[in-house]
Amino acid sequence: MRVVVAGSSGLIGTALVAHLRGAGHEVLRLVRRTPAAPDERGWDPPSGRLDEGALDGADAVVNLGGVGIADRPWSGARKQAVRDSRNVPTDVLATAVARHGVPTMISGSAVGYYGDTGDRETDESGPSGSGFLADVCRDWEAAAAPAADAGARVVLIRTGLVLSPSGGLLAKVRPLFKGFLGARLGSGRQYMPWISLDDEISAIRFAVENDALRGPVNLTGPVPVTNAEFTTELGHAVGRPTPMAVPAFVITAGLGELGRETLLMGQRAVPKALHDAGFQFRHHTIGDALSAAVGT
Repeated sequence: MRVVVAGSSGLIGTALVAHLRGAGHEVLRLVRRTPAAPDERGWDPPSGRLDEGALDGADAVVNLGGVGIADRPWSGARKQAVRDSRNVPTDVLATAVARHGVPTMISGSAVGYYGDTGDRETDESGPSGSGFLADVCRDWEAAAAPAADAGARVVLIRTGLVLSPSGGLLAKVRPLFKGFLGARLGSGRQYMPWISLDDEISAIRFAVENDALRGPVNLTGPVPVTNAEFTTELGHAVGRPTPMAVPAFVITAGLGELGRETLLMGQRAVPKALHDAGFQFRHHTIGDALSAAVGT
């Protein structure tokens, strides 16, 4: 298949391109700078520009990317950047998919769509929640509508916390745990819907290749865990005790809305659509995924 990938330079995109090529697919990468390699095509989402012929012969378009959610404080400008960096490129790509008759679009989203689910388990049929991240995800998914309206098979990949050896969440918290500073956050009862990087990219490839998948698909591990369970398992993986806890009021005082939504709220999201379609996970438990990610 010929697969066009937007957001190919990020943690997931870089691994996905290599994975797809290893599976025998041809991959073209959309870049916002001047193309410098035969597999690159240029585009500029804010202006709506896409290089002539960028989608010629494409069997699928994979839409990743967006500025980081939790790497800067949530000022008004930053929140707008979070929205625009997702909605604008998605709309541009979905419109181009519709115009060129590309049969499949895999478009990014996140489990933040469900808001804070507490102890309630939710699959793809669950309702959208409240809060900034839920609003972002609803608009992000809605931006892919032009492709679906034109008859393309659109898969909305609601990704959880991706566990990678080389970046993402673990790059931020592993040094703290190694330094004996690993701690439960607040009550620790909030759920953390994790997925290993290996399973994330395999699931995206599965979505590209499997015509049975359509609509929202949770990209999360089979067994979601609470923050307390995650903390204990990561401590085991790096060989450090984790007896401490950071009170919720400290998190909200220091980070405000950002801290509440990203650290103290969670989603008990399960990958029903992947299971029903026959996807086989490589890492079934948080212990498996963390051991693989930290090399133990």
